[in-house]
Amino acid sequence: MTRRLFGAGVGEAVLRADEYRLLRDLVSERLGIWFGPESRLSLERRLRERLTVRGLASYGDYYQLLKYSPLAHEEWDEAAELLTTHETYFFREDYQLRAFKNELLPMLAERGKQRRRLHVWSAGCSTGEEAYTIAMLVLESGLFEGWEVRVYGSDLSKKCIAAARRGVYGPTSFRTTSDEAKRAWFVAAPGRQDASGGECLGVSPVVRGLCHFGQMNLLDEERTHLVGRCDVIFCRNVLIYFDGPRRKRVIEMFHERLVHGGVLLLGHAESLLNVSTAFELLHLKEDLVYRKPMASQDP
Repeated sequence: MTRRLFGAGVGEAVLRADEYRLLRDLVSERLGIWFGPESRLSLERRLRERLTVRGLASYGDYYQLLKYSPLAHEEWDEAAELLTTHETYFFREDYQLRAFKNELLPMLAERGKQRRRLHVWSAGCSTGEEAYTIAMLVLESGLFEGWEVRVYGSDLSKKCIAAARRGVYGPTSFRTTSDEAKRAWFVAAPGRQDASGGECLGVSPVVRGLCHFGQMNLLDEERTHLVGRCDVIFCRNVLIYFDGPRRKRVIEMFHERLVHGGVLLLGHAESLLNVSTAFELLHLKEDLVYRKPMASQDP
């Protein structure tokens, strides 16, 4: 056992190189999150409190707990909270949302007018702002009245999904939300304040009624099938945390979940270059997205 006397705190365990390799590979296998050679201190810092909570003397002991203990299932939930990033807000990456509203939704409305069903999946929705934003844009478009419209939000974090289901947000979630949108899609949340004391707003019932949330690991094939077939999948700024093989695996799952002609939207720093050739590029005025090729009949 190695302990650090200075820097990380007197007597705190240090993540040795061999322990790092074991934990890194286990986290990647289970959660899909990849920590590169430069991320050893980051992984040590993020997981340190779990050693304290569990009363463990080393990161090797923590690896044994995650790998073999009967407590592993509940501990993975705790580890996932510490290893994932939850930064989000309403109407994030507005150029892509404009493309979704102004170009993709009319296209989908025309294609689906016989079926009259629109299913959208926000994969990696964090605390729910993205999924609710999608629902607001669908309602604003006015193209889907009388349709079966569902927006699914999934995230690895149970705490994020619980927050999404509550649908109550503080000022930081509204950093790019117009006053008009606030009036249209939010209601007062009397007595609710965020951690800084800011007043909160709740998502309106009409928007909430379109949205459904569930905890999900994108590598869990059984769970991802619960989403059903989708017309659009948003997976923005999630795949950057995966290594190559698991990124490919998730993209293949998205391809299978999309109907023919369905569209995949990634974050601005992400692409399918060297990952998949199963999608075709769809050039929009303000964005470049990926479409599952058309077929004579959707499955």
